[in-house]
Amino acid sequence: MRLSNASLDRLPGHVRRPGYDRARVTPGIVHLGVGAFHRAHQAVVIDDLLADGATDWGIVGASLRNSDTHDALAPQDGLYTVAVQSGAVTEHRVVGSITKTEVAKTNPARLIARMADPATRIVSLTITEKGYCHRPQTGELDEHHPDIVHDLENPDAPRSAAGFIAAALSRRKASGAAPFTVLCCDNLPANGHTVGRIVKRFAALRSPELGDWIAGEVAFPSTMVDRIVPETTDADRADVSVALGMIDAWPVVTEPFTQWIVEDRFPAGRPDFAAAGVQLVADVTPFEQMKLRLLNGSHSALAYLGYLAGYETVAATMADSRFAAYARQLMEEAAVTLTVPAGTDLSAYSATLLERFSNPALHHHNAQIAMDGSQKLPQRLLGTLRDRLMLGLPIEAHALAVAGWMRYVTGVDELGREIDVRDPIAPELAAAARMAGPVADRLAPALLDLSPVFGTLGADPRVRKAITDALARLYDLGASRAVQV
Repeated sequence: MRLSNASLDRLPGHVRRPGYDRARVTPGIVHLGVGAFHRAHQAVVIDDLLADGATDWGIVGASLRNSDTHDALAPQDGLYTVAVQSGAVTEHRVVGSITKTEVAKTNPARLIARMADPATRIVSLTITEKGYCHRPQTGELDEHHPDIVHDLENPDAPRSAAGFIAAALSRRKASGAAPFTVLCCDNLPANGHTVGRIVKRFAALRSPELGDWIAGEVAFPSTMVDRIVPETTDADRADVSVALGMIDAWPVVTEPFTQWIVEDRFPAGRPDFAAAGVQLVADVTPFEQMKLRLLNGSHSALAYLGYLAGYETVAATMADSRFAAYARQLMEEAAVTLTVPAGTDLSAYSATLLERFSNPALHHHNAQIAMDGSQKLPQRLLGTLRDRLMLGLPIEAHALAVAGWMRYVTGVDELGREIDVRDPIAPELAAAARMAGPVADRLAPALLDLSPVFGTLGADPRVRKAITDALARLYDLGASRAVQV
């Protein structure tokens, strides 16, 4: 039996299910990038609000690239399970807030029409850093990105998120309908402002008049989102199906902790987010910086160095006291670069992060976190490194994290085994590694010269020396011993 509307009443009593009539739910949100994170985070919040009676805020989930999610969820009427794991306990919940799924490349016109419908008041996104077709160092649109070039030439059959948003807003403008709010939920610095800048520039290239209208009329609130969501495995699917007594082809596995902080700027209206525990604020920036530098920065460092040391998951890496101590040091050193609201306890926040990273039930693979490092480094590690230099503080701990990324993207681990490096600029990284060879004082400068990643920071002699020295230690000692130095 397959999970679906028809089989909901056959679920075991311990499985939580939608507390509302799904037939009465109408969509108010189109979400681009309907992956595991969205389904474990924002979709759960909306599920709670639908249960409270907000039935006009259902979600249409759209995949921009592949059809995997649609193919799995369509036969299930959009239903899926969230398995919350803590220690030996797993709680199961079936979520019903996604009323329909779309595959953008299959029928772009239908997705544009859905976004252009006045009933759609929010278009939200979790498309990962690389999905914005931008330059991470500057936050500007990459006007030479193949998808952007394509979308400017084919405005009614776009590939990129910016292309779809501009196409739908163009129709709203032409029809006299109010624009929707664009809500980014990805780990970008000042994510609302960044996405606003990208979309406005794309629209201006398409039509100066459209660009001006979007700049004057469309809201791009910033957000901070936090929940650890590993990639779903076949074993997860099997475990969830046993717990449900029926097949769920696309469950998500996550931790108990969840947090969503949102800039309260929604001219087209919004659900009562606060009723579901969302924190609405005037300025997300301090919370975003806290998360990027303490959580994401240390997460990436553990992923690269832990992988090199032979550990498969973050929890396994944290079980090694040397890496746990290193993660604590990274957080302490990042904390001094932050300005946070009064009453924020950074020590307590860091302690919570260390506990979450150590959750043995959560199999968050280092290789998953290590993906797309060229897009992640600027906001997760390089900003902290730059600010510590400005404060006259040592940078060795963060330099080691960057060196871990450099060692990782050579594509060969400490035992000589191949690493599957997944990155938007993987060919450039591989070429630099081949030319330099496994020699720190050649490899580090070659990668530091990649301005799309390092910008002008890579030319700073203090940075070049610290990262080259750290990379030399990695080659000489290996990751497990290098984190102790």
